[in-house]
Amino acid sequence: MAGELTTSEKKYAVGRLKSRPQFLAVREGEKRRGGLFLLEVLDRKEPDSQARVGFTVTKKHGNAVERNRMRRRLKEAVRLHAGFAMQPGHDYVVVARRDVLDASFQELAAELKLRVETRPKHRRSGDGRPRNV
Repeated sequence: MAGELTTSEKKYAVGRLKSRPQFLAVREGEKRRGGLFLLEVLDRKEPDSQARVGFTVTKKHGNAVERNRMRRRLKEAVRLHAGFAMQPGHDYVVVARRDVLDASFQELAAELKLRVETRPKHRRSGDGRPRNV
């Protein structure tokens, strides 16, 4: 059948974020912006624990049917393409944008994998304002 996994494919186990305090804690972490979603990442400083992921789709992005479809597409992209790249001991929250519905699955999976694998850039010291030279 079309949906079955072959023996050469692997599923990567990724835990789930379920409670509001877990989601709120991740908001304090790093943010990686993309065209289809925002990825929030938090290092829990527990390298022996598995990575956990949560999904957020706000009500402004359509009715329940559309929001659930967005969530299902993101979950499947993580399961098939990005789970292996998630670092142990990290929490990830994927905040969907409306374009998730219209993008091809390959495009969605490629961007998700790219955002998960992206490492933070080092910021300059200071308050972020440009310097007057």
